[in-house]
Amino acid sequence: MNKEMVKKIKVAVTIIFVVIFVWFLIISPMITFYNNEKKLTDAAKRYYELNNNELPTGERVKTLSLKTLYHKSFIKGDLYIPYTKKTCSIENSWVKVKRENGEYKYYTYLECGILSSTIDHKGPVITLNGGNKVTVGKDEKYKDTGIKSVVDNNDGKLKVEDVTVSGEVDTSKVGTYEITYTAFDSLNNKTVVIRQVEVVQKLNSTLKATLKDAKNFKGMPQNNYIRLSNMLFRVYGINNEDNVVVVADEDVSNVNYSKIDKWLDYYYKNLNNFTKKIIVNAKYCNMNVTDTTLDSTQCSSYTGNKKVYIPSIIEVNNAASGEGNFMRPATMSWIANKKDDKNAYLTRNYFFDNNKDKTYLPYSVDENYGVRPMMTIKGDTLIVDGNGTKDNPYTFGDVKKAKGGSLLNERFTGEYISIDGSVYRIIKTENDGTTKVISDFTVSDSKNGSGMTAANPTSKKIVYNPKNKDSVAYFINNRTSEYIDTSYFTKHQIEVPIYKNKIIYGKEIKTKKYSVLLSAPNMYEMFSAQPQNYKCTSYWMLNTSEAERIGAAVYNIGVPINIKIDSTIKFNIRVVGFIKNNTIISSGDGTVEKPYIIK
Repeated sequence: MNKEMVKKIKVAVTIIFVVIFVWFLIISPMITFYNNEKKLTDAAKRYYELNNNELPTGERVKTLSLKTLYHKSFIKGDLYIPYTKKTCSIENSWVKVKRENGEYKYYTYLECGILSSTIDHKGPVITLNGGNKVTVGKDEKYKDTGIKSVVDNNDGKLKVEDVTVSGEVDTSKVGTYEITYTAFDSLNNKTVVIRQVEVVQKLNSTLKATLKDAKNFKGMPQNNYIRLSNMLFRVYGINNEDNVVVVADEDVSNVNYSKIDKWLDYYYKNLNNFTKKIIVNAKYCNMNVTDTTLDSTQCSSYTGNKKVYIPSIIEVNNAASGEGNFMRPATMSWIANKKDDKNAYLTRNYFFDNNKDKTYLPYSVDENYGVRPMMTIKGDTLIVDGNGTKDNPYTFGDVKKAKGGSLLNERFTGEYISIDGSVYRIIKTENDGTTKVISDFTVSDSKNGSGMTAANPTSKKIVYNPKNKDSVAYFINNRTSEYIDTSYFTKHQIEVPIYKNKIIYGKEIKTKKYSVLLSAPNMYEMFSAQPQNYKCTSYWMLNTSEAERIGAAVYNIGVPINIKIDSTIKFNIRVVGFIKNNTIISSGDGTVEKPYIIK
């Protein structure tokens, strides 16, 4: 056989294979599909021959689905996708009949896998004005933005007025509502578009409804509480940008006025990520005032942009009313205004003796007094729960409560726990998995109303040393287990800051390390000031000085001591400890009202 003959045979074989390929993969499946399409059309015609009263009138369109024709036995055998045992779609396959020029015309659409009829089976395209998802504030008016256009691939541009719109939005109730837009083309192909309208409770809208025409809360309101980063705040008011100014409901620590900015950096780092994201950089009032300008209500000097600051005399004065002033705490807290380079003002709800009826008093900027951080948060932050009261403050979903059986060391700064009925607050979780906590109460000896321990009565210096039996530190570490359950605590290393003279934040000259079970709080650490529930009587701090008889303690009214401590003066004990890393939560919400129960 010559080469030319071999070549011709190869070409012939190739053609045969191509023909077979085309037949089996294209022609035969199409023949089967068209036969099935005809069966569907014929079945619909037989149906209407027997049920001619169901034929549409006027310009109406009647649709018979393949499912209905199967059900009524107008098609005996199943229609299959070619070369498979899978049936054609019974839901998406149909025959439509329409009267045109006095005669009924049948339009068949069959869907069999990748094969489908060429007849128009798609509804018109509805384009809305605005987005398919919108939000509206609770109690705000909702006006639907409507439909921009309706266009069909066969019929062209349709009338917007022919689209059916259904659904209602109740802005008095938080939730997600649906507005439904339905359109048909000339073959009754249907399109449904849904706009989701979420009614949300915006913080600024809610507060505006409460404040009405006022810019800030006054007196002693009971409906301006919020919780962020597991800390309770009071809303001061709404600024000109519709953002919300809030202030801590309690002193977080006692700090020197001269070091407040540095300490606020530390505080900011302890806020959770959600809170940091909603904080708005803002300018805060810090003008100097004198004893003759303490009634100012307008600010004349501001800081640069800050994330966190403290209240000024302006906020305190503007919050006053005949009912009282929620901006004046029971403790003594710094306000943002200095008298001069050496003195700044603080406030409290009332002063004693010669200072009775005064609102502000100047003290040295190097003294330690309460700090209540103030910040501005985004006004459109969404409220998730709460009614603004102290027992049920507005919350924002920034923290999900723990489930029973979860580990304590997975929880967050500011949450509360209960051990044998005693309440503690989480300071932080350590790298080794232990949880550092501070008691929300003081340990006291009911037999001794003046306090449990004195500070190194035989020494000229007040030394915080757990190894020295004369030290308060020794008593706390070795005797406190007589009064509280310490079985969940574990020994941990602490650093005791020691100062040259005055106790000033960040100015310790050295630290000493000790391994202890329990210790006194550090004055500058989170939540070391008088707790908001005021269950603490006087208590010692671990900050001490190399100067004679200088130490740190807090009186039962929440005010730090600022004098040399006499050897006979006794204070009670507030403890800091580290809870074991395998400790389990059994129940609770993590709030002061419903702390996590540790069992």
